Amino acid sequence: MTDYIRTPEENFCDLIDFNFSPNYHEWQDMRVHYLDEGPKDGPVMLLLHGMPTWSYLYRHFIDPLTDAGYRCIAPDHLGFGRSDKPTDIHWYTIARHTEVLASLVMALDLKKVTLVCQDWGGPIGLAQAASMPDRFDRLVIMNTWLHHDGYSYCDNVKNWVGAWKDKGFFCHKNPDVALIPLMDGGFITRKQFYESIALGINIDLSEDLQQMYDGYNAPIKNLPDEAYNGYRRFPLSIPLNSYENGNVAAQEMHYRILLNWKKRVDFIWGIEDVIFTEDWGREWSKRMNGSFTPIVGANHFLQNTHAEEIVKTILN
Repeated sequence: MTDYIRTPEENFCDLIDFNFSPNYHEWQDMRVHYLDEGPKDGPVMLLLHGMPTWSYLYRHFIDPLTDAGYRCIAPDHLGFGRSDKPTDIHWYTIARHTEVLASLVMALDLKKVTLVCQDWGGPIGLAQAASMPDRFDRLVIMNTWLHHDGYSYCDNVKNWVGAWKDKGFFCHKNPDVALIPLMDGGFITRKQFYESIALGINIDLSEDLQQMYDGYNAPIKNLPDEAYNGYRRFPLSIPLNSYENGNVAAQEMHYRILLNWKKRVDFIWGIEDVIFTEDWGREWSKRMNGSFTPIVGANHFLQNTHAEEIVKTILN
């Protein structure tokens, strides 16, 4: 039996900007949460999150996409959102996340899929398109990457990984990961972010920002420190020195396969991102013969700040 923590349902009851019904997929002895909104016979939008987010990241996507006739499937990786959270940090690998998502795609028999992926949703989701291409009609790639020979990790990535290692900035009990999307979107300053985490100084948030913070905090609110291990493992799986956790050989294979992708691929990029830069996004789009749409003023978690613009781009 897997030791895991299950977030109480009451943690999600007061999220007034996230009124979607939960669905659960059984994987081994755990359950994987996913949203399933819109017409069941419609073409599928598979919306994939990364770290430290969950399906809440796509809260402003779902209504306009379902209004346009799409079926929106937005899962939470195990360790995130409403999904169960294995307590053993060594449970988490990118290969395992990929396997879990593949089982959901197969169980729901998803076809005519548009993959919308960002952050770790990229390697995990693009693996599905590479291995089950007949199920996918289109790729929408946002601020992510696939590891391959020649890819250069910038200093900001190295600093991010270092912050999660022993004695790093985030290496303590119950790190306040819900503040990360707020800082990324420019809603709080970097100084406020560091003072809050390092010194415990409270930030006075507006009603809207408190709502966003509560959304990202809901999956781990009042949970023990072991519930954070899924969050910890994603940075430590970036293939700087963790080839096994990052499933590097498979990522390289998926990258090479997708360079020959013959169907539609669109890159939508937050060009203020210092992790996955505009130059990288443009270079990747050229290699895949895809379109490239820069989102001016958008950072890494562009879904939080520019949802309307992104959805219009996808629909157009």
